[in-house]
This record gives sequence, C-alpha cells and structure tokens, in this order.
Amino acid sequence: MPRIIITGGGTGGHLYPMLAIADSLCAAGVSAHEIRLIGSSRGEDRRILAESNYRVSLWPGRGIRRSISPRALLANARALVGITGSFILGVVTAVFWRPDVVVSVGGYASFPMSLGAVLTRRTLILVELDAATGLAQRLVKRFATKRCVAFATDDPRAVVTGVPLRATLQHVSPETRVTAKSAMVPKIESSKTVVLVMTGSLGAKSVNDAISELAVLWASRTDVALIQVTGRRDFARVKSREVHEALDYRIIEFADMTKLWPIADIAICRAGATTVAELGVVGVPAVLIPLPNSPSDHQAHNARALEEAGAAFVIEDSELSATTLAATLDKLFSTETRGSMAKRMQRMGHPQASADIAEVIVKACNR
Repeated sequence: MPRIIITGGGTGGHLYPMLAIADSLCAAGVSAHEIRLIGSSRGEDRRILAESNYRVSLWPGRGIRRSISPRALLANARALVGITGSFILGVVTAVFWRPDVVVSVGGYASFPMSLGAVLTRRTLILVELDAATGLAQRLVKRFATKRCVAFATDDPRAVVTGVPLRATLQHVSPETRVTAKSAMVPKIESSKTVVLVMTGSLGAKSVNDAISELAVLWASRTDVALIQVTGRRDFARVKSREVHEALDYRIIEFADMTKLWPIADIAICRAGATTVAELGVVGVPAVLIPLPNSPSDHQAHNARALEEAGAAFVIEDSELSATTLAATLDKLFSTETRGSMAKRMQRMGHPQASADIAEVIVKACNR
C-alpha cells in the first residue's frame, strides 16, 4: 500500500484542497492510515485538519512578511527560526516515514516537507491552485515530477486538473437554482436576480463598505435580492447600516457556501483559488475584486484569467465604489449577457479535479 504525504496550509484555501485530495485517494483505494497531512501549527490548520480521519502533523513556522519595517523584520527572524526546525522535521520524516509521494498544495507550510522530499529524492507532485505559482512552490518546481495546475501552461510535466473542491459542491442548473431560492427563509421569489457577495471568513472592508453603499442606491429595487456574507470582522458594522426599504437585503456573518452558491445568479467576491474554482463548478458569472498585494499577485492573475475567458468582470480594489459596482452589475442584469458568461464560467470549472489529481498521484506511486 503506498504512503502519501500531503503538505500545505496556513489558510483554508490550502487546507480544504488537501482534504479533498485525501478523500479522493481513499476513494481510489489508498488506505487512510497511509495518508499523512502536514500543515502549520498556526492559522486554521488545527481546527480544520483535526476533524479529519488522517494522520496530522502541525509544524512550526509562518509566512514571510514582505516589508522592511522593524516589526516585520523581527517577525521574519522568528519565522526563520520556526521554519528551520520544520526543515529538519521534513528531512527526518522523508527518511524514516518513507513516503512514496509527497504532494504539495502550496503555502508557506508546504515548503519544509517539499524541501525534505527534494533532499531525500522522494517523488514530489505540486498542486498549483492559482494562475501564478506561489513562492514556496517556485523554489521546488524544477524538482517536481508532475504539476497539477488550474490553468493551462506549456510545461510538459503539467496536467490541467483544476482546483480540488469538496464533494458537496455540485453543478447548479437553472432548475436547482429555482428550488434553492424557494428553500431560503424567507423565500426568494424566482423572478428576482440574486446578487451574492462573499469575501472570506474575515471579510474585506473595502468590499463590504461598497456593498453597504450599493444597498442604499438600490433601496427601492424589487427585482433584486442582495445577500452579503460579511465575514466576522465587519458584520456588526455592516449590520448597523442595514437598509430597511423595498430591497430584499440580507446580511450574514458567515455561511456554508455550498448552500449559498446554488441560489446565486451573480457573484461579487475576491479571486482566491478556491472561490474561482467554485464559481466554475456552479457556473455563476462574477464581478471579481482581487485582493491588493496578494502573494505573487495571484488573485489578480486568477481574476484576469476569468475575465479573458469572458466569464467575469474585474474591478481593482482601488477603483471600487458603489458607483463602479452598479455600472458593472448593470451589464450582468441582461439575461443574454449573464447566460453567456455563465456558460463560459462553467467551461472553466473542473468538478472532477480531486479525482483527477488522485489519479496522477496513484500513477506516480506505481511507477
């Protein structure tokens, strides 16, 4: 039975793909006992990975801050100490646990184990979630046997698999969208266009503020349902500005997006890898507002890839306002435009991504 390490983490954007890959490996016949997940002792890793049935190791370390301020330099010095200890753990694990394959999904937490695989000549497979390769994976990319990528590249080692997603997220059809709207409490009329806003578990202040102002502009509209998932940080502030007029305006702190995506006709969100992948699977056209200064500017690359495919519109964070949002959304209220963009978005989706990645890994184990 092959032994497989899946490493990455630091954010949910890496952790959920790790779990999706592990689940697909089990479905392909790999024993859960022979799968080991290695993440970070910081962030959400402990909460998210601890709920799984796999072996979990959480190692010290944190991301490097791209700043020369005294506080950043001190934080980076501490980070290097933690990462150095993790490097040793990476080599020791590769030598004594002897994995057949090490799979990296990226993030700072992936680098120590990936380097351990390189130094001990273990098979390394990269799962690249974004249009731009992150630093941790750029450093080991030349040593990878295979690269499972979300966007096409001319590297002969690359296989376009898409981003691995949770099995609970399935393709949404017009029929399922009508059913999902009627199941909401209170019910959303099928004739209304649902605009769903989501910017992550913490939220994004610039987006939340623009949506609050947009709700004022749309206060008299009866043809729209505006659902704003604020995230924990901004909920109280946004809720205090709630509009109580004709507009069906719902403010939610946090939600299981697998339950909300099926009601969406239009999405407004950041452009993280998992968000972009979920949009593709459910076929929802979007207005994307990339996070400024994201590592390797990956969100801007993701957003532009969808825009070039005709599946989304992009607004830069610096240009975001209720006015620019309203003008962009007006284009999507055209049924013809929205339908065309939805089809293009769906073509970008890879609902079988985790199973395809598992197949690449199993083949590498059997070489």
